[in-house]
Amino acid sequence: MSTESGRRVVVTGATGNVGTSLVRALAEDAQVASVRGLARRVPDWSPAKTEWSAVDLAAEDTDLVREFEGADAVVHLAWAFQPTHDPAVTWRTNVLGSIRVFEAVAAAKVPALVHASSVGAYSPGPKDRPVDESWPTHGWPGAAYTREKAYLERALDSFERAHTGVRVVRMRPAFLFKRESASEQRRIFGGKYLPGPLLRPDLLPVLPDIPGLRMQALHTDDAAYAYRLAVHGEAHGAFNLAAEPPVDATMLSELLKTRTVRLPRVAARSAIAAAWGLHLLPASPQLFDAVLRLPLMDCTRAHQELGWRPERTAVQVLQEFLDGLRHGAGADTEPLRGRKVG
Repeated sequence: MSTESGRRVVVTGATGNVGTSLVRALAEDAQVASVRGLARRVPDWSPAKTEWSAVDLAAEDTDLVREFEGADAVVHLAWAFQPTHDPAVTWRTNVLGSIRVFEAVAAAKVPALVHASSVGAYSPGPKDRPVDESWPTHGWPGAAYTREKAYLERALDSFERAHTGVRVVRMRPAFLFKRESASEQRRIFGGKYLPGPLLRPDLLPVLPDIPGLRMQALHTDDAAYAYRLAVHGEAHGAFNLAAEPPVDATMLSELLKTRTVRLPRVAARSAIAAAWGLHLLPASPQLFDAVLRLPLMDCTRAHQELGWRPERTAVQVLQEFLDGLRHGAGADTEPLRGRKVG
């Protein structure tokens, strides 16, 4: 396990939005001896102290025990958002693949597992006050993303009872953005042909204000900092991660220098459902339903027990992300490849 030279950390989903930020942070950490990044496609990007393995979590013959042997911590970030029209595919990667990760952690006798849960695991909750980590995690059953995140919370409940010697941390971050993730997230949620340059004040005369559309955001690097703290410390259990202030139509209209127009939920959902049904929009109407019901999160526990606080406000996060959208920003990994459309 760990030596005088530092810890050995394995990161699944290491080439994605959170993975690239965490691998970079760990590579620069003097307390880390080595980082093994697992991804379906090995990148050309090679940070210090990092080695790569091509791993597909959906494949039943993947030997994760071999990948995890000798590690001090496994940080499980791998997640597939698409295809939303075939939830059985994402279930195989996200749920069955995650269970393989948990079982391999136990088989390889890794002492710490840090799992990427989400605000999406939470049951519907209030928008006028934050909730702590004791809020129920049953998700919203209609959306594959929230259903899968909630299911894995139950899987981890069973895992912790069966493997009391493994320190389990569940991170529940808000929506994560950075400049380099802009092209990937445009493809995932808006479609690969959505022009990022459209998000300019002179091209957006009005912004829809949909009742219930109030959520939280966080810079991906700030989330990676929390994961790094969890790798080193003795903390266990769940931690909410979010920046202030909450994101709503008023904030976005100020950022985009435009005015808001009230749009009923039914009208907004009908438009999304029509576009999704025609395969013009990757984000499903069920995910829209879930977002409208997500609670706001209280991050006091992360502040007090991890010693974590975000360096950037939600306003700064969105300013950076919007700039990335307009310029087709990306990074040197397959998931984050940049592309400007329009």
